Amino acid sequence: MSLREIRADRRTQFARIEGLGAYRPRRTVTNEEICERIDSDDEWIRARSGIMTRGRASEKETLVEMGASAARAAVADAGLVPADIDCVIVATLSSMRNTPSVSAEIAHELGLRSGAFDVGAACAGFTYALTIAGDLVCAGSARRVLVVSVERLSDLTDFDDRMTAFLFADGAGAVVVGPSATPGIGAVVWGSEGAKSQAIRQHTPWDALRDPDDFARSGSRFPALTMVGQDVYRWATSAVAPVAEQAMEAAGVTVHDLAAFIPHQANLRITETLVRALRLPPAVAVARDIVTQGNTGAASIPLAMDTLRADGAVARGDLALVVGYGAGLVHAAQVVTIP
Repeated sequence: MSLREIRADRRTQFARIEGLGAYRPRRTVTNEEICERIDSDDEWIRARSGIMTRGRASEKETLVEMGASAARAAVADAGLVPADIDCVIVATLSSMRNTPSVSAEIAHELGLRSGAFDVGAACAGFTYALTIAGDLVCAGSARRVLVVSVERLSDLTDFDDRMTAFLFADGAGAVVVGPSATPGIGAVVWGSEGAKSQAIRQHTPWDALRDPDDFARSGSRFPALTMVGQDVYRWATSAVAPVAEQAMEAAGVTVHDLAAFIPHQANLRITETLVRALRLPPAVAVARDIVTQGNTGAASIPLAMDTLRADGAVARGDLALVVGYGAGLVHAAQVVTIP
């Protein structure tokens, strides 16, 4: 039996976000347009969710096209070229195909033959993918990893469902994760509550479409997203804040060290409840992208981070607490340094 050990390939001890990019659909949809198909109005939607407008992708603005655009922006923001990327991770819940992976197609759009795989963690997808990317860099499996979060949630929206038609939107955000001499991505605190998995789900499984005639006779609807809103609200407002607090403790920081709080943009009421629960000081910038962008699923955190940076609310090197949560029910939180 050989006594030789496997050679270590640990090239760095820490990881950080080096670059940030975003893509927002060209079309903006107002609450008034949404209400053309549901019994509601602008005031009710804003009171319930905080949303005023949202982005809607055209047929040409595919997951691959939007994701690749955000990816190119992130690579350029990092001062790199696509050839510097060793692995592409895509977080999405809205691909209409299980295979091929969206990541492989985005890698191809960038001219890469790198490692590529998709992550399915619903609206917590960005935080999950970011954790994996950081670990890959720290372990030496990759020097630079491109994380792309992209959604076309309008493809999974039932526009006649009064409870969800106004929520979901489209867009993409991306970051480049690379080596760092100091920690730039804090330890993740994550988990799941499968007992509550039916709170957010597709109301019809894909295999119901196997026989079109049976599907038509059954009266089933296309597999759109459905939600038990009150259950999700109660869970998010009670379970997410303790996770965020644990993430700050793991990173060795307090709310007074933060420059920004960037939660998943699910609902403005949830965000405001979390702000109060965490006792965030007024100086902490709070992401409220939900108002103009809607719920963009896995893409919401990088999109919101891009907005805060573009508005000058945060600067390079600032600390931000990011929190993802969604269907599963899954959640994840960590402290990161703004690129």
